[in-house]
Amino acid sequence: MSISDPIADMLTRIRNAVQAEHPHVAMPSSKLKASIANILAEEGFVDNFQVVEEEGSGFKTLKIHLKYVGKRRKRKSVITNLERVSVPGQRIYAGKDEIPHVLSGMGICIMTTSRGVMTGRQARRKGVGGEILCKVW
Repeated sequence: MSISDPIADMLTRIRNAVQAEHPHVAMPSSKLKASIANILAEEGFVDNFQVVEEEGSGFKTLKIHLKYVGKRRKRKSVITNLERVSVPGQRIYAGKDEIPHVLSGMGICIMTTSRGVMTGRQARRKGVGGEILCKVW
């Protein structure tokens, strides 16, 4: 099966797993997806992630362990929502002065820049712009 937008697929899988309160979610891996998962882990939206290579097939799977707060029935996910901004049909770019603030700093935007994948806050600090991949809060 061919996926035209693998980042949107990743965000949808995470969103669905959070709604169903699954402890983790698995998906096909890529360097960009691993970078996004790394940012989500660094910012505290997920517990951790790992890239696992399937035996014999050579395919890699990205496994993200989701983070919840509270106990039992009062348990809520740390991730409230994920939103894809730039899509293959319409790329959204932002200069260093146009990087959006998500929920007045409560959320993050993940960008791909000439210096790699980073949060909007890091891009502002480094003085670079780039393509806005998604917003997480």
